[in-house]
Amino acid sequence: MKLLLDTHIWIWSQLAADKISTKVRRALENEANEVWLSPISVWELLLLVEKRRLALDREVGEWVNESARTLKEAPLTVEVVLETTRFSLPHDDPADRFLVATARALGLTLVTSDARLLASKAVSTLPNHT
Repeated sequence: MKLLLDTHIWIWSQLAADKISTKVRRALENEANEVWLSPISVWELLLLVEKRRLALDREVGEWVNESARTLKEAPLTVEVVLETTRFSLPHDDPADRFLVATARALGLTLVTSDARLLASKAVSTLPNHT
């Protein structure tokens, strides 16, 4: 399985493992699965740090590089950008739109707890229900 981490899942996997369900944890630990991270999630993390809604134990670039070292980087391509116009979501969050478009364009399953994304049916999902 090819899994794209929603931003909160990536952050929780590093800082709040108790928020990750057993099913998702097993999927992330399964070496047969590919685990992907979008640069959009890195951008969201930077915004959270900048707004002081998230504190890290080291410089943000170092934290990102360390936490993402075993993940595949999802490319932000023209195809991903074009894909953002090919589905509808029940909300206007641009980061969510890019994550869904990335998953659709690359054939990835989005790992998320976001009820709006889970209900949208715009993308294949692996729900994180704790």
